[in-house]
Amino acid sequence: MTSTVQIPGYIAGTWDIDASHSTVGFSVRHMMVSKVRGYFREFTGEIVTAENPADSTVTATVDLGSIDTRQEQRDAHIRSADFFDAENHPQMTFRSTAVRTDGADWVVEGDLTIKGNTKPVTLALELNGFGPDAYGGTRAGFSARTEISRSEFGVDIQMPMDGGGVVVGDKIAVELEIEAVLRTA
Repeated sequence: MTSTVQIPGYIAGTWDIDASHSTVGFSVRHMMVSKVRGYFREFTGEIVTAENPADSTVTATVDLGSIDTRQEQRDAHIRSADFFDAENHPQMTFRSTAVRTDGADWVVEGDLTIKGNTKPVTLALELNGFGPDAYGGTRAGFSARTEISRSEFGVDIQMPMDGGGVVVGDKIAVELEIEAVLRTA
């Protein structure tokens, strides 16, 4: 027996991510003592909320050259072949493969591709709401988090420190704050 999950205010439709009201961010351990945070300034995506929320889909593309960690020299190094090799691999992509509940929580499973390496990832999803905007349109909000290993995606530079440890950690915390606009016919 299957049942459709009920979500207050839920609207089925096709949504475009509003990059000016969204954030694709991350944090990574730096010098073994702190975390550096950054984000990508340019990205696009489409969310399709199906009548049955479990049939929903998401696709997204991130411009790796748009990385911003608030330090241009570091950003240029991250764009280089040592890290993203953005000249040869300008985009990171995500395509969902499943949407499901996990108790009271939501999970989006999908394929993430960085530098030509595709790996499955699982996003913990929070549905923030659906409602009208000030321009006569309709908006939806989502928050999502995951953790990935950069080396699994070919971003495997090793920068050991004297005395042990590394300059840049392998685990990357990914944090998404997404606002999307419902397409009109």
